[in-house]
Amino acid sequence: MFSTVTEVRKFCTDRMIKMIDFKTIDIDGRWRHVTIPVERLDEDTMQYGIGFDGSNYGYAPVEKSDMMFIPDLSSSCMDPFVDIPTLSMIGNVFVIHPEGNMPFDQYPRNVALRAEEYLRESQIADSMIIGPEFEFHILEHVSYECKPQRVSFELNTPQAEWNSGQNKDVNSGYQIPNKCGYHITPPHDINYGLRGRMCLLLEDWGVKVKYHHHEVGGPGQQEIEVELGQLTEMADKTMIIKYIVKNAAVSENKTATFMPKPFFAEAGNGMHVHMLLMKESKPVFYDKAGYSGLSREAHWFMGGLLKHAKSLCALTNPTTNSFKRLVPGYEAPATIGYATSNRSAIIRIPAYVKSPEAKRFELRNPDATCNPYYAYAAILMAGIDGMLNKIDPHESGWGPFDFNLYNLSAEEQEKLTSLPKSLDEALDALEEDNEYLTHGGVFPKKLLDTWIMRKRAEIDTINKIPHPAEFAHYFDL
Repeated sequence: MFSTVTEVRKFCTDRMIKMIDFKTIDIDGRWRHVTIPVERLDEDTMQYGIGFDGSNYGYAPVEKSDMMFIPDLSSSCMDPFVDIPTLSMIGNVFVIHPEGNMPFDQYPRNVALRAEEYLRESQIADSMIIGPEFEFHILEHVSYECKPQRVSFELNTPQAEWNSGQNKDVNSGYQIPNKCGYHITPPHDINYGLRGRMCLLLEDWGVKVKYHHHEVGGPGQQEIEVELGQLTEMADKTMIIKYIVKNAAVSENKTATFMPKPFFAEAGNGMHVHMLLMKESKPVFYDKAGYSGLSREAHWFMGGLLKHAKSLCALTNPTTNSFKRLVPGYEAPATIGYATSNRSAIIRIPAYVKSPEAKRFELRNPDATCNPYYAYAAILMAGIDGMLNKIDPHESGWGPFDFNLYNLSAEEQEKLTSLPKSLDEALDALEEDNEYLTHGGVFPKKLLDTWIMRKRAEIDTINKIPHPAEFAHYFDL
């Protein structure tokens, strides 16, 4: 939006903007922020940044935890959710050194930028273009409790089928049956207007929306799909999308979650990532004579993704809840393989994409609880490894699986390779298979070690807590 401090200051004066909000990313992928009065933004801000204590953001310790944030003026946009007129910016983090400040190599945005540099250095392509699909739930109520004497959660929305018989409040009778929400219209689609307002807010923030609709899950599952863009740009926009969806819901006395599996026996929330490579303005993935119109380079890229699929899950599906989604029967992938128009394999090639410039495939296992900078960078690094080593997915036995993988016999299922069934398994895979991530200095080893340690601690805590299902199964034994 802006390229100089002078432009920002003039815009703020003209619009009577009082505050500037700087948003930074912690290791888990949450935005944090610090705010200054407009008058404090000057050239020194761009040179010396805004200092903060990086030890509270979860990264591996460095010699000194003092870091500085330097805003990216071009990312400026009005924040629509605050009372005081506020301009919002993202940017990059640097480690403070007497001899010169250096980009903090563990900072998510710096990892993504370095991955894009490594792609160009490899001369494989100039850019990676991606397009995530965002699935989430909008609810009217959420409560959860985790105490020694009580472990519980409760979710609710008027459109859920279990409310068909409720008599306490007004009941329209337009509930959505289990797994029957796909593209359903009002009056069943009670959040149609809210989704539209979310999309207008996204457009105002520079995020181009492709379409939005109700998703399969009856109790409030939604989808917003956006236009494709370059890797780091789309990681930025992923953060913006989650911020707008959550705040827009709260502003209308509702709530939104991107949890992969908030409801048992209902469709879960994925973040399918469409991808393609461009070199000298030409598509790398297109070949009219290739399988499903894809080039050998595209197949090698897919080969890298499939080879490293298990370890990728530690970054693209980084919660214990993630693996409750990756089970058969809910259009979520569970098998490592590729195919055309097949939603049961982790790589799906859309049959409707015909033009060379748009020819692509999608990785279906990621979900939006990931840190998007790490997840997108890891996807790129796996694909680059596949291309450099010419990993052919067909020769490796990963497809194409042009049939429903869920309907195979037990004997046939055993011949297939499955995704990890838990976060523990994914972390085991990442410990064994991470060299491809460190090539070119993209992922520092210290970052991966810290990530694994933090996730192991999460698992250890969650595993110690009694679960209601354990009472159902074992209380009377």
